[in-house]
Amino acid sequence: MATEPSHPDRSAARPWVMRTYAGHSSAAASNALFRKNLAKGQTGLSIAFDLPTQTGYDPDDELARGEVGKVGVPVTHLGDMRSLVESIPLDEMNTSMTINATAMWLLSLYIAAAEEQGVDPASLQGTTQNDIIKEYLSRGTYVFPPGPSLRLITDMVAYTVANVPQWNPTNICSYHLQEAGATPVQELAFSLSTAIAVLDAVRDAGQVPPERFGDVVQRISFFVNAGVRFVEEMCKMRAFVQLWDEITGERYGVTDPKQRRFRYGVQVNSLGLSEAQPENNVARIMLEMLGVTLSKDARARAIQLPAWNEALGLPRPWDQQWSLRMQQVLAFESDLLEYGDLFDGSPVVAAKVDQLVVGAREEMARIEHMGGALAAVESGYMKTALVQSHAERRRAIETGEDVVVGLNRFTTTEPNPLLSDLDTAIQSVAADVEERAVDGVRQWRAARDADGVAAALAHLTADAQESVNLMPASLACARAGVTTGEWAGALRKVFGEYRAPTGVSAQTTSAGTSSSSEGVRAYVAKTAADLGGRLRFLVGKPGLDGHSNGAEQIAVRARDAGFEVIYQGIRLTPAQIAAAAVEEDVHVVGLSVLSGSHMELVPEVLRGVREAGMADVPVVVGGIIPESDAVALEAMGIAAVFTPKDYTIDDIMMRIVDEIRRAHGLAASSG
Repeated sequence: MATEPSHPDRSAARPWVMRTYAGHSSAAASNALFRKNLAKGQTGLSIAFDLPTQTGYDPDDELARGEVGKVGVPVTHLGDMRSLVESIPLDEMNTSMTINATAMWLLSLYIAAAEEQGVDPASLQGTTQNDIIKEYLSRGTYVFPPGPSLRLITDMVAYTVANVPQWNPTNICSYHLQEAGATPVQELAFSLSTAIAVLDAVRDAGQVPPERFGDVVQRISFFVNAGVRFVEEMCKMRAFVQLWDEITGERYGVTDPKQRRFRYGVQVNSLGLSEAQPENNVARIMLEMLGVTLSKDARARAIQLPAWNEALGLPRPWDQQWSLRMQQVLAFESDLLEYGDLFDGSPVVAAKVDQLVVGAREEMARIEHMGGALAAVESGYMKTALVQSHAERRRAIETGEDVVVGLNRFTTTEPNPLLSDLDTAIQSVAADVEERAVDGVRQWRAARDADGVAAALAHLTADAQESVNLMPASLACARAGVTTGEWAGALRKVFGEYRAPTGVSAQTTSAGTSSSSEGVRAYVAKTAADLGGRLRFLVGKPGLDGHSNGAEQIAVRARDAGFEVIYQGIRLTPAQIAAAAVEEDVHVVGLSVLSGSHMELVPEVLRGVREAGMADVPVVVGGIIPESDAVALEAMGIAAVFTPKDYTIDDIMMRIVDEIRRAHGLAASSG
């Protein structure tokens, strides 16, 4: 007689929190998406905010042009937050908000919306990312200088420990460091050094009694990246656990093992997703998820997976569902949760973990000697190191040393039925989203109590000028109807703004990146001689898009090829870029846009350049640009459009020189 097989008890191992990073167009549209995802089995929210919200601008600000609702949801005031969480019981929800410079403001709006639901803030669970240091290094949504930014984080930590005790007020984010080029050792060292900077600041501020410092440590969480190198990534997570336990015990004297536990969420690598043969991304995503789940002693507390087509554009709800189902199959169909740690006792794993730990300790000591993470940001050390590491990564891919299946090897393919209709293979944002958001914020301002708003902003400004915790004043602003731009604007007047180092320094080089590099240099030199002077290349980042990794690599390679490169960093208006092109008398303008705002911003730059009389200056653009948009841009007069499939920068350089030659009536001679 057959008997049922016996299985280890699954009840002791609960699955991780399953999220989908989502938000677009409007608060109402995002709320509908959230509720659908929750109905499909998602167990937490992960909110993506649009760039104006992340950088403290209202939808009708000049810098918000083309960016509203593109990479996330616009939340401009309490009314938007109400709509965003409508019919979602916040006392039962674990909500992650990917927000940094304006984290205090979005948490204030969230608390105010919860209060309107009758929810006690003490019961709220979730996370504000609130890691400004990595914004200076990678993502680019910083607003204020490092000192005031750290003060905002410190105030949030102190306030939440006392009033919202289940909330993670800061989520140290190594995710974007890897996207910007960080090696595993750099990812470990830079993020742990950031955590030390935060904990030191909280300790020294004196807002939290010493006997409660363990509660502060317990609420620090991390958000990491997991790449496709499974063994290395899994060992990296074990190294994180070991190092965090050492830091919290030895540096801060926390004795409770539970408070010293390394708690992290993860989104697996988006940098490694390929536009070429994008169906291969499914295998990459699953393998990367295994790196943060198989090692039980270093397992993620929450996971969100990108969709297979994110290298092409905004994923559809079905694409996000597919990624959610991957998590559910692993958690509920496999026997993963029935066993202890699979890697205890492995000499291979132990040796790799030790190697990473030793390297991270050395790098952390170097940063400590500089004066800590803030000093290493302000000096440009961290950023330059990341740009250099990213250049090495690109070199390895371009030479084929690192294989990317479908991109630089095994490129022969059958037609992909998922891409048979490319316009429906990704989701697009409605053309009137920005217009409706502009109308909405203007109606909101007209309907509120102007005197109450003025008083709340005056309170915020006064507290910012003193050493007063800014959470109460921010909450008062949220309840009074202040907007995102007004809150950030008041603090800008007190704290000032900041432009972080670009990392494109004389020490950063990609010379000799590929066998074709000498040919590029020769072609640049020949064209410079033909035109009677060194070629000048303006690399521009229009709008609020802070993803500058690609622009930095183009700038470094162009300089190595013999161009004089003008790169002023992120967050410039089209008018500023056009003016710089005139002032620097450049031969070519190269624009980088990854936020989806290319159809609004790129034509404006082209118009400004042409109106300045620079008809012989080609404008080229690179980014995540659908083919139909590329055709439209070229029809407008853009000389060339480059997308992730154009992964060989030497080829891009040759194309750019071709366009310079054509613009001056010279024969193009590249292949």
